[in-house]
Amino acid sequence: MRGSISASHNTWSGVLYNGQNLLNSPTYQITHIIDRVGGGDSFMGGLIYGLITYQGDDQKALNFAVAASCLKHTIYGDANLVSVSEVETLMKGDSSGRVSR
Repeated sequence: MRGSISASHNTWSGVLYNGQNLLNSPTYQITHIIDRVGGGDSFMGGLIYGLITYQGDDQKALNFAVAASCLKHTIYGDANLVSVSEVETLMKGDSSGRVSR
């Protein structure tokens, strides 16, 4: 769920319906967008990874997908060149939800 503040500043979050509940992710402020290309692909890749890795914890899987995609916005090109630990660090980030890279 993208909120467009300006060309280089967006809000970023996601939702997931798991057949029983509608889950909402944290909302991030991406204040220095480098490239939006690949944002959706990195979300889906992150969601697939999260659903496999965090089986039984759909909220954590969604949060992983949104954090992975959020970080992708800070990288030029269509490949998400971040590590799992970088994504998990953002997932544990401060309450402001600001992306720091």
